[in-house]
Amino acid sequence: MAQRSRAGTADRIRHLLETEGEAIHAQASHSNERRNVTYEATDDIEELRTEARAIKEDAIDRLPDLIETVREAVEANGGTVYVADDAADANAYVADVVENRTEENGVAGETDTPSVVKSKSMTTEEIDLNDALAAEGIDVTETDLGEWVLQVADDTPSHIVGPAMHISRAEIAELFNERFDPDEPFETAEELTRFARDHLGEIITDADVGITGANFVVADSGTITLVTNEGNARKCAVTPDTHVAVAGVEKLIPTLSDLEPFVDIIAKSATGQPISQYVTMLSPPTDSPTLDFDSPDEPITGGDAADDTGAPDGTGDPDRDFHLVLLDNGRTDMREDDQLRETLYCIRCGACSNSCANFQSVGGHGFGGETYSGGIATGWEAGVHGQDSAAEFNDLCTGCTNCVDACPVKIDIPWINTVVRDRVNRSSEPESYDFLVDGLTPDAESGGLDPGKRFFGNIGTVAKAASATAPVSNWLADAGPVRAALERTLGIDRRRDLPTFRRESLVDWFEDRGGEAASSRRADQAAARSGRTDLEREVVLYPDVYTNYVDVERGKAAVETLEALGVPVRVPDLPESGRAALSQGMIATADEQASRLYAAVAEDLDAGRDVVVVEPSDLAAMHREYERLLPETSFERLRENSYEICEYVYGLLENGADPSALSTGDGAEPIAYHSHCQQRTLALEAPTVAVLEQCGYAPTTSDAECCGMAGSFGYKREYYELSVDVGERLATQVEDAETVVASGTSCGDQLEALLERSVPHPIELLAPDGRRT
Repeated sequence: MAQRSRAGTADRIRHLLETEGEAIHAQASHSNERRNVTYEATDDIEELRTEARAIKEDAIDRLPDLIETVREAVEANGGTVYVADDAADANAYVADVVENRTEENGVAGETDTPSVVKSKSMTTEEIDLNDALAAEGIDVTETDLGEWVLQVADDTPSHIVGPAMHISRAEIAELFNERFDPDEPFETAEELTRFARDHLGEIITDADVGITGANFVVADSGTITLVTNEGNARKCAVTPDTHVAVAGVEKLIPTLSDLEPFVDIIAKSATGQPISQYVTMLSPPTDSPTLDFDSPDEPITGGDAADDTGAPDGTGDPDRDFHLVLLDNGRTDMREDDQLRETLYCIRCGACSNSCANFQSVGGHGFGGETYSGGIATGWEAGVHGQDSAAEFNDLCTGCTNCVDACPVKIDIPWINTVVRDRVNRSSEPESYDFLVDGLTPDAESGGLDPGKRFFGNIGTVAKAASATAPVSNWLADAGPVRAALERTLGIDRRRDLPTFRRESLVDWFEDRGGEAASSRRADQAAARSGRTDLEREVVLYPDVYTNYVDVERGKAAVETLEALGVPVRVPDLPESGRAALSQGMIATADEQASRLYAAVAEDLDAGRDVVVVEPSDLAAMHREYERLLPETSFERLRENSYEICEYVYGLLENGADPSALSTGDGAEPIAYHSHCQQRTLALEAPTVAVLEQCGYAPTTSDAECCGMAGSFGYKREYYELSVDVGERLATQVEDAETVVASGTSCGDQLEALLERSVPHPIELLAPDGRRT
């Protein structure tokens, strides 16, 4: 699949924002809100998530054995198991089952068309089963309401759970009125649903074969579990005499007891329901009696007399047929891939999509590949369709980590996206001008890397050079010809304001004011004034790229706040954290930077100093990604001794530091506070709120998932409109506040552009000399 150009991607996103964005946002954000409420109301939600992950991890470990176990169980029940290598293999087998079964029953004569009814199944979407059956002359009808709407519209799913969420009720009514020409035009949702139920009910009644997916397959009993809200899946499974279940091999779980946490958590994660409307468990071929649609009032159970089929009364047709098609299609290779393996833990709930601000704007038709959509789609598409499919939308993941907290099995979805991004980078052919950067850029990446990604992945080097030449560098960067060149070569949208680099960096400022010795004197004096000389803490303030070279004021505010609370500070010139490189999929570079940073602070950690970080994304790298980049002991040591600045101030105040040493409000001064995405997922929003309250402010927090800027994402030409669309949701929430503060670099930049006023970091409100602007 050829990747779209930047202009093509921008056009595609713009179209989706205009045509589908409103409907997608309404549905996805509502599901996300309901999931949040349901998660919060579930006392044991973390235990459930941990248990579910452990079961999936164990199942994938034991997958070859579970395949043989389920084969034995299904065959003992009288059914058949077929393990399909790929899509073509699976489709051919299902087509043979339909044709052979209908011929045996005398259904398909010379002019008859075999008929199949299907329930919603992303796995059959993955293999294009409908098209394959149609090519064999088999009539296929989707019975899930959303999937049927798409079938009528000749459209594709935009969400794993809500496939037609991009289509409004009015649009569905217009579609049905045009297609089915009712006596009275459909208008209400009730009218549409009633028509669909009756229409599809007749088709199900007359169908030759029913095809379902399976949310879970219990290996030791051969039990197929269907979790739905419509009930159509169970009808497809038991009404026709033949039932075919198509499921990826990853759907296997060992025992029936292992099923319990998944039935509990899947509805909570997918739709925010305590439990789904229908949970159907079948160990087919079921001997459950089948309703006689010609005599609907006759009881379906009775005495011991045999009916005219020879089956005991009430047990149904003894010739019922069941086939479990287990699909590999790349899954075995994913299982052997240490970086993609976690993808197989997915239970297809769609929570990662709902929690993603970018998905809420463009849906799965933008944030998705050939089959799968949302955050986890990168892993699935790379695994089953190849990296080219994943590359089409992979950059829409900004690594905000909201999806990690949403995922019921705690999959590290951002890391999977980063790994695939890295692989896409490395699969690119070297450009003819790559020799120009070989040896000149400090990264560890091979040739062929997109120039824009190489630029943003080396932003520390860029910032250092821009700071050293400021203000000339700022003037040049804003010149029209330069902006045009940046857009053409690096993809930096000319509509986005660029950072203003400071000639004096934070590290320079700190040294010019006397360095560590002067900081110790100031801290000692402050401690003596407050009467608290027992805190005995020392801090290394991490000068991230933005704080060091652009927003130096927030760095100064952090230093002065800590000193005012009696804590001496060091601000050494430290290596980059690797966060910027990770955002571009440059894992080798990030690995080197993480190692250099740890080596640079190791002596401070030995001395018992705390590492305090202003930029939440850098702290998130230390607390999350470094687990994959550093030795375990090094990672744990740094994680346990590194803190976000307001979190650290909160700890000092809780341990007796005097808040009156800081700049304080009048006790009820209202401010609007937006917490950085990764600050939230690290559970650090609350300490900032608490500090602001202790210092006399009345903060209100935003509930927008993201600011939309996301580091380099908002600078890129192809994503500018999407970034602004997401940002405007946040800006609307806070625009009426007199004072707005934001913890993250990106958040502040986005809000300042949209609100056209200053948006400082919370620490600038707290600093004793009132650096607030």
